Amino acid sequence: MKQTEQTFRIAVAQVSPVILDMEKTIQKALSIIKEAGEKGAELVVFPESFIPAYPRGFSYGFVVGSRTMEGRLDWKRYYDNSIIVPSDETDRLGEAAKAAGVYLSMGVTERDAVSCSLYCTNIFFGPDGKYLGKHRKLKPTGTERCIWGEGDGSTLTTLDTPFGVMGSLICWENYMPLARAAMYAKGITIYIAPTADSREEWQATMKHIALEGRCFVIGCNQYVTKDMYPTDLNCYDELENQPDNMCPGGSCIVDPFGKYVVEPVWNREELVIADLNLDQVVLSRIDFDPCGHYSRPDVFELIVHE
Repeated sequence: MKQTEQTFRIAVAQVSPVILDMEKTIQKALSIIKEAGEKGAELVVFPESFIPAYPRGFSYGFVVGSRTMEGRLDWKRYYDNSIIVPSDETDRLGEAAKAAGVYLSMGVTERDAVSCSLYCTNIFFGPDGKYLGKHRKLKPTGTERCIWGEGDGSTLTTLDTPFGVMGSLICWENYMPLARAAMYAKGITIYIAPTADSREEWQATMKHIALEGRCFVIGCNQYVTKDMYPTDLNCYDELENQPDNMCPGGSCIVDPFGKYVVEPVWNREELVIADLNLDQVVLSRIDFDPCGHYSRPDVFELIVHE
C-alpha cells in the first residue's frame, strides 16, 4: 500500500435534488460543492442518481407485455434531464470542484451519447477540475432494469488519491460478493457507496463492507419527500400510496473497524463533515488484509473482464 496522508476531511451531501430538473439540480450541487470547500473538505460525495433524481415510485407504464404512452412521456422527461458524460454539464461540475479544491463523486443518470439508453452512473473529478472517470451500475435492481441499462467491467474505476485508492459501487451492487472482491483487489481504502436504500438493514451492509474490506465506507443517500415531486407528471397518481417521507436518508461513514465515524443521518438534508484518520486502514489490516495475507490465491482466483 502506498504512503498516504494521515488525515483528510470529507463532506457527504445528504441532499434533495430538484426532481426532474437537471439545470436547477446542477445549480444546487454547485452551491453545495462551494460550501464544502469553504468548510475545508477534500472530497465531496453526492447520492445515487442525484442528477436529475432517483425515480422512486414510478413504473413508467411498464407491465409484462405492454407499455403506456403516458409512461413513455414521463420517461422522456427523465431522459431529457439526464446528462451525457462528459459534456458541458460535467464541465461545470469539474469547474466547481476546481474552485473548491476538492475531489468530487457525483451520482447521475447518464444519457448515452450514441444510443438512447440511460445508465445509473457515478462520476469523478479531481481538485484540478479534470474529469477522472465513471462507474456505471453493473446490475440495476428490480424494475430499475426498465429504466437503466447495465454497465460493464470497463467502468470498475478506482482512482489513486493522496488519501488512498478511491472507488465506488452503487446501491445493491454492494451485495455482489465478486464485485466487492474486485474493488478490494484494486486496493480500495475509500469505498463510496451511493445508494437509494434507506432501510435500517442497509446499515449492516455498510458495516460489513468496512470490516470485510478494511476500508472507510461512505454511505450517501438522498432525502426526498413526496411534495418535492412535480405534480404535472402523467403518472403522478402512482405516488398515491407512497409515504410522505419517501426517502429518509441514512447517510453514514464507517471506519475500517466497522465503527461509525458518522452515525446515520435521518429525516433531513445535511452536509455531513468528518475528518478521517487514514492510519486506521493500516492498523485494521494487521490481522485481516482481504487481498494480502488473509487471501488464498492458490485456492481462489477472481477473473474480472474489464
